[in-house]
Amino acid sequence: MLVNVGRSVYNVTMKFENESPDQLPSRERILVAAHALFYKEGIRATGIDKIIEQAPVSKLTFYRQYASKDDLIRAYLDFRHEKWISWFQTSLEQARGAGLLPVDALASTLRDWFSSPDFRGCAFLNAAAELGSSDPKILETVRQHKQDMASVLDKVFEGDAVPVGRLLALVIDGAIVHAQMGQPIDEVMENFKVSVEGILLRSSR
Repeated sequence: MLVNVGRSVYNVTMKFENESPDQLPSRERILVAAHALFYKEGIRATGIDKIIEQAPVSKLTFYRQYASKDDLIRAYLDFRHEKWISWFQTSLEQARGAGLLPVDALASTLRDWFSSPDFRGCAFLNAAAELGSSDPKILETVRQHKQDMASVLDKVFEGDAVPVGRLLALVIDGAIVHAQMGQPIDEVMENFKVSVEGILLRSSR
């Protein structure tokens, strides 16, 4: 069984919505509240009034900070990207520092995320499914997030003959969806590792 080296990193880096709202300016309070609600309940299902209540701020304060829900959605995705990529890099680095091979470091990192009680899949795939058909800018943001994830993976697996980041990103997205659907995590990770090892074998030829 893999050592779950990433858990403390996930708890520290990704649990930013647990910061005391009183310690944040109103704009950040709104953003943190929106992040928690959009990710947990969905973007379309979350109304402005619920975010205002959660923040908590007045409606006037809300619209002074974000002219529309669309503006807040874009800020949410930027915020999520920054935090998720930071967590992803840090967790992989910690796992590699603990002596795990790249494939095991990646599997450990994903298992940690999938096992988190607040896991709701990939925020960017969710946003693409909800809004991509009506807002092409959302799809641009999603593609950039996946490109940055692939770049992180290229660095972790830099010893391979050809870059594998984009291929691994595709396999990760598949694992995310299956975990989100409720497939047992052990089964997801077993299939994931087989797929990754196949990619690495092919890239080494």
